[in-house]
Amino acid sequence: MKLEPEWIVGFVDGEGCFHVGISAHREMTTGYQVLPEFTVVQHRRNVQVLHALKTYFQCGVVRSNHADRLAYRVRNLKHLAEIIVPFFLKHRLKTKKHVDFAKFREVVRLMQSGVHLRPDGIEKIRRIARRMNRGSLMVKSDLCGNTKE
Repeated sequence: MKLEPEWIVGFVDGEGCFHVGISAHREMTTGYQVLPEFTVVQHRRNVQVLHALKTYFQCGVVRSNHADRLAYRVRNLKHLAEIIVPFFLKHRLKTKKHVDFAKFREVVRLMQSGVHLRPDGIEKIRRIARRMNRGSLMVKSDLCGNTKE
């Protein structure tokens, strides 16, 4: 399955999610771990489109999500910063999802500069994440089709 950028934008506008999870993690310097994630969830019958996204972007994984759903996920900060973010900068989302993308992009940028390694940086990222995905901060967001792992 060969995907075109315009098709990917439309599909992600409807089915994708840019999410920033923040979870307590006592081994981290700040006591928290920041987990940015780009996700697209589909029923098993449409798994081929998830694999096509993985092939197109040349990063991420396709994994079981919940029951009969699978997810294409990109969590690697380098892949998010160098592949996913530039793609959506070049090919702009058409729905209000571009607002969440802009906030997601800011979190990725902050993490690249190491801001997430300081308590004040965690708080700054938390403020941004609270305004994403309909305005609530969730460690794992069912708005993105995620379930606890």
